[in-house]
Amino acid sequence: MLEIKKEIDKLIADLTKYNYSYHSKDESLISDEEYDHLFKKLIDLETRFPQYKNPQSPTQKVGFQPLKEFTQATHFIPMLSLNNIFSDMEETTQTVRHQELIQFDKRVNDTLEATASYVATPKYDGVAISLIYIKGILHQGITRGDGFIGEDVTLNIKTISNIPKVIHITPLPELLEVRGEILIKTEDFANLNINQDRLGLKIFANPRNAAAGSIRQLDSNITATRPLYFFAYAITQIVTDTKFTTFYEQLLYLKKIGFDIGDLPKECKDSQELISFYEDILAKRNNIPFGIDGVVYKVNNIAAQEKLGFVLRAPRFAIAHKFPAQMRESQIIDIQIQVGRTGALTPVARIKPVTVGGVVVSNATLHNQDEILRKDIHIGDFVFVRRAGDVIPEIVNVIIEKRSTNAIKFVMPENCPVCGSHLVKAEDEAIIRCSGGLYCSAQKKQAITHFASKLAINIDGLGEQIVEQLVENKLINTIVDIYKLTIEQLIDLERFGKKKANNLINAINNSKSTTLNKLIYALGIRNVGEATAKSLAKTFGTLENLMHAGLVELQQINDIGEVVAISINDFFSEEHNQDIINQLLNLGITYPINTSTSIFNPLVTGKTFVLTGTLTNYSREEAKTLIENLGGKVTSSVSKKTDYVVAGADSGSKLDKANALNVKVISEDEFKQLIA
Repeated sequence: MLEIKKEIDKLIADLTKYNYSYHSKDESLISDEEYDHLFKKLIDLETRFPQYKNPQSPTQKVGFQPLKEFTQATHFIPMLSLNNIFSDMEETTQTVRHQELIQFDKRVNDTLEATASYVATPKYDGVAISLIYIKGILHQGITRGDGFIGEDVTLNIKTISNIPKVIHITPLPELLEVRGEILIKTEDFANLNINQDRLGLKIFANPRNAAAGSIRQLDSNITATRPLYFFAYAITQIVTDTKFTTFYEQLLYLKKIGFDIGDLPKECKDSQELISFYEDILAKRNNIPFGIDGVVYKVNNIAAQEKLGFVLRAPRFAIAHKFPAQMRESQIIDIQIQVGRTGALTPVARIKPVTVGGVVVSNATLHNQDEILRKDIHIGDFVFVRRAGDVIPEIVNVIIEKRSTNAIKFVMPENCPVCGSHLVKAEDEAIIRCSGGLYCSAQKKQAITHFASKLAINIDGLGEQIVEQLVENKLINTIVDIYKLTIEQLIDLERFGKKKANNLINAINNSKSTTLNKLIYALGIRNVGEATAKSLAKTFGTLENLMHAGLVELQQINDIGEVVAISINDFFSEEHNQDIINQLLNLGITYPINTSTSIFNPLVTGKTFVLTGTLTNYSREEAKTLIENLGGKVTSSVSKKTDYVVAGADSGSKLDKANALNVKVISEDEFKQLIA
């Protein structure tokens, strides 16, 4: 019996960990199918051995505690979970295959002493949310949380375009609480990840995690950029003269006042119609434009729902019928590296072809090196494969007991497999990137489009579509090739007449005269935006000076920390990038050189100055300009962060404060020596 208790305790600990990760960190440590299997096993053991039942067990709880970063909000009516049933799809007869569903229907009918009818709806794979309206106006949005207390995410909810902010109907409810699911549609999720990759940001593992992370952003402006969508599935509270007899009437009411309830909900008169609904939706699953992982059945009559009531964590009148796992076993033949448009390296497993969810899969993403290490993946391993969010195939886990002694541990390459440039990895990122941004052919479209953009070199007419056309026709391979294009090459292309070709060549020639900050920005150095490019241009004066700057010099510049300095240093240390820059300059790219800018003055660059009193050789503005041209900063007040106080004649309280704080005080002559 002690072994049984140990097994129960381990299941509780593991499921609690998985729950916390899923509900609080929006990360799935195991697949839904694995979780359901463990959860069902725990219920079975607790039923057979009730003496070991623990009040902290996940079977006694809903969700997880809300995050402290959000204001907490209490659910007036608890936001409970649903019990699950499964079908044994290996069985040949429906009666045996859907035994759990038939038993659920029998329990309901026995309790009601009548034959129940139901409403069947999809089980959305998203984030449950409760919306509260007061006199028709959206008042509050609350996450599930632990079922009793959730997170107030009202500002984020209001950024979702298909959630009504105001309800118009007569009579207008004094109070209305609508519950539903926030998700990201399949196509929108694919486009979101394409954009994330283009911007060099985190790639989301699946739509559910992306939706959960988006709705729990502390900055609602970020939430507003995510393609979130809301499906309503229930009215929990309503204060109105309108009366409802059935749950289906409530759904139609929600549709009437502006909520999307989807086109899949259906009234079913008995268990056979529920089975038909399940089989139909399961067959259509891969063609539904959003993620679902099962269907939900609810007793239709509201009075019957009230009679059936609730158990501890779930209603007796509703149940979730989960779909079978869309996972299949396969073997990893090889692991190869793909280089994305932003230089991000993604390991991809080449697997023995296997059908998953109706689609033949031969490749599966491994995300990054950390993921490979965490899952202990080797070449030659037998693995379970699933379609994450029904879109991107991924490796769920390794079948360790099948590992051969010939399995090969995978090691990331030291250089880019496309161009041979060295690889870089920021401390706070899991992604490894190619440093050959100007040279690497995998990044060429992105690099060329950015180089020609308005805020960079500004070649009018050389947008993303034209760049793609020129690359596909092998007329340009790097940014250098832009300046080798001829009118004769262009007029042979589709949609290019003589006038358009002539205009583009003129724009290319005009772009040769630019400014240093625009040229630096155009190079596409990671973490270097417009403002940083201006600071670099102002400090170093020429591109040559910048190319030879070391990490210490770079970090002396205001607002440039270690991460940005390393990005700049890595970029210019790559010989391929140096070669491209030299070719650009030889082809006639020019910019005005700021003769007042020193290469680098370690006594001034990055230092903070305060000017006080009357200076003999400089006006206050002239002294300030000299300091700023050398990368220093001038402030009006003295603090512990001040490096120098330049004291002229008749210095006053600022000099006294500098002495009190032991800040270095220099004369005008010492200042002249310093800036020299």
